[in-house]
Amino acid sequence: MFLSAEGVIAERMFNYVYMYLDSAFLVALLVFLIVRKKYLTAIFGVFGGLLYFVVDYGIFHLATGSRHIEGGDMAAVLWWMSMSYGFTNFVWIWLWYSRDKHKFAWTALIVLWWFCCPMLAETFGQNSPVVHIWRETGAYHGYMALILFTWFAAAIVFNIVVKDKKKHLPLGWLFFTGVAVQFGWEFMLLVGGIRSAEIVGSFSDKLMTLVVNSLLETNLGSVTSYIIYVAITAKLTENLKPNNKTFFGRMAELNEIPLFKRFRPVDLTATAAATENASTAAEPAAEHTVAADDPPQSGND
Repeated sequence: MFLSAEGVIAERMFNYVYMYLDSAFLVALLVFLIVRKKYLTAIFGVFGGLLYFVVDYGIFHLATGSRHIEGGDMAAVLWWMSMSYGFTNFVWIWLWYSRDKHKFAWTALIVLWWFCCPMLAETFGQNSPVVHIWRETGAYHGYMALILFTWFAAAIVFNIVVKDKKKHLPLGWLFFTGVAVQFGWEFMLLVGGIRSAEIVGSFSDKLMTLVVNSLLETNLGSVTSYIIYVAITAKLTENLKPNNKTFFGRMAELNEIPLFKRFRPVDLTATAAATENASTAAEPAAEHTVAADDPPQSGND
């Protein structure tokens, strides 16, 4: 089966310079968010990193034994990996949930770094030790699929039962955001040679990991994270000031914000008419100015 989780291996190979460079970027991104007074976004990003570490180290490594590593310390490498992709993913998600007016600029900054970092590490870290870390996903992808179905099915039923559309969960936007975030870094890892570098087989094997992870891994928490986002921002603004709104009041407010700025074509007819009117209004003034500048007319020329 095309979307079977059997044989899907999520692995990465990178050198130590890659970790050092990425850590510097994370600190710079955190500082930039604070300077821009994106306090809630920064806090949510740090929370995402901590959550990823609990899941990756606590569940994938300790509970299921599906994590394996060569060339590095498991706890230290997973701490960096969790803060790296957990922080950036949750920052990206938070900015898109809020319909931030600079969401595409923030997205471009993060994705651009994911694209450039592997090449920088390869150039400046040629003699740096290499870490190879991987996990088998067949043991738990079924549980992930169950969580994904349960939350989205419940949200779909909620939207059907509740007649007030202002209170509906924007499921299309949530799904799109989840796929975009997961696909963004999965694809850049693959292009940069970090992801699936040692998978033996055709490119379709690597593509399988890209597709399954992009559809599943971030989206399983999309509904939950959006509910958390609405609940928090109903009581706090981005710069941590009180925001005394109800949960559904905040939901309705968000649903009123356009997902994208719609392009409004210029009405050429109206523009031409306005220009003509402005020109007509300016003509008497111009004539008056010319007349005033003319020398007095004498009776004899």
